[in-house]
Amino acid sequence: MLFTDLNLCEEIIKAVEDMGFTDTTEIQQKAIPIMLEGKDLVGKSNTGTGKTAAFGLPVVQGIKKGTKNGVQAIILCPTRELAMQACGELKKFAAYMPWVKPSAVYGGASMDRQITELRRGANIVVGTPGRVMDHIRRGTLILDGVCTVVLDEADEMLDMGFREDIETILQYVPEERQTALFSATMPPEILAITDKYQKNPIKISIASNARTVDSIEQYYFEVPMGRKTDALRMLLAAYEPRLAMVFCNTKRMVDELSESLIAKGIKAAGLHGDMKQAARTQVLDSFKSGRLNVLIATDVAARGIDVDDVDIVFNYDLPQDNEYYIHRIGRTGRAGKSGRAYTIISGRKQFYELKDTARFCKAEIIRKELPTKEDVAEKKISAALEETLRATENGGGEKYLPYIEKIMAQGFSTEASAAAMLDMRLSEELNNLPKFTKSVVKEYKGKDGRGTVKTFKPEISAGRKNKLAPNFILGALVDATGMSGKFFGKIDIYDKFFTVEIPEEEREHVLDAMTGVKINGQRVTVKPYEGRKERLEDDRRRDRRKSYGKPRGDRSNSNRRNDRHYSARRKG
Repeated sequence: MLFTDLNLCEEIIKAVEDMGFTDTTEIQQKAIPIMLEGKDLVGKSNTGTGKTAAFGLPVVQGIKKGTKNGVQAIILCPTRELAMQACGELKKFAAYMPWVKPSAVYGGASMDRQITELRRGANIVVGTPGRVMDHIRRGTLILDGVCTVVLDEADEMLDMGFREDIETILQYVPEERQTALFSATMPPEILAITDKYQKNPIKISIASNARTVDSIEQYYFEVPMGRKTDALRMLLAAYEPRLAMVFCNTKRMVDELSESLIAKGIKAAGLHGDMKQAARTQVLDSFKSGRLNVLIATDVAARGIDVDDVDIVFNYDLPQDNEYYIHRIGRTGRAGKSGRAYTIISGRKQFYELKDTARFCKAEIIRKELPTKEDVAEKKISAALEETLRATENGGGEKYLPYIEKIMAQGFSTEASAAAMLDMRLSEELNNLPKFTKSVVKEYKGKDGRGTVKTFKPEISAGRKNKLAPNFILGALVDATGMSGKFFGKIDIYDKFFTVEIPEEEREHVLDAMTGVKINGQRVTVKPYEGRKERLEDDRRRDRRKSYGKPRGDRSNSNRRNDRHYSARRKG
């Protein structure tokens, strides 16, 4: 559907055309007519689907002319960046409507400047809940005339603890209003807000088959524990993205990774909530302009960043929520362009977590081999040779010929000179790369000489008394851990527990996955096996049972020796 097919005014249609948009997205097509009718709305849609225009265009069109009307619409956002971004978009939508005056209010910026802007007749306020509350308390923001309230990224605001602030703000808004809520997920807390503060809202949702963008290639790399930073450096060197975003789960990790990459000469910077607004704005401007080509951020800090030319998204840490994975990879492949998303994992536990994410997203995340130093060197040498060939064909190097002749006069050939220059250009960069070898996918093969994988034995509190058979145990292990049966070795069953051989690298995953699992109706405990007295007693009982009913002469030689030794002691 085209924007011209919607009931939008000519001024907005012209502004949208200036922005280069003609076709609506699904959320825009569904939400705009509902909001133009003044009805309450609940919109479920992921990042990058055009939600800002879905609520922004109707809000702009609904603003009445006249400076005495005060604030007529308020839009609440979870982060400063998202508030700034949304306000900037609204100003573009209102390019031919001078009476529409959007204003952004958020923490970390000058309160006096915001107060001045509000007093000059702002009629749309876009802000974070905390700063909006500050203005309400000061009396610099009056909401008596508000007709429309929009809660953008509502799930994120609740995750950040803004529910109480949101409910307080809504108390200052007239009950006769339009309330629109947009969220990527619909947890019970969101539904509670809709029940309490909306009137017969119309619910719309983007189809689940649109969870991931088809144009985004998704891969993952398995690397040894402690080498994720080296792997990221190798990938940045191999793929040379013009703009890349790297996601971490904590502010501390953002700082540590930023420092590490900068120390290696990479144009990188971090972004998280503890940074002052001036620093955040500077980092974003540098990234958007290309002065920085690697932006490292937390999920919350990255909300509202709208850059169409991000080549690659890296998941340095696995996202804490599957929905975050969708938000992250949606930063690339925007505006109809293709994109790539790479996830770096270590250990089997992260492998299975990534598989869960892939199932949730209905996406294929393909395993890819980490490039080696030799791979990167070959690529860079080929690129340098092609660049040199083009420069030679275009000419322009004649002024350096006298210097080359001086080198040749020393008895060196032109080939040797060219090779030395290539080495000077690339050696420092290549020598700075970490060393990786091609990985081998290991499979447990037991102790029959076919494999030498180091093993670990967990002790799990279920045994013969629970009437367990080996095949039943194997099935329980596979179900609980998600691992293939080929990863499990010898199973020993005792009266009260059993042990199983697993590869040492799976230790933490198995201990974590098996804790609290029910086997044959009994909740089990799990711990490392250290060898126990019960095993010796089990063995002795089994040996005694085997010897019952046998003639004395059938006993083993060791038992005969023991009998003779016992008789000799009695005679003595």
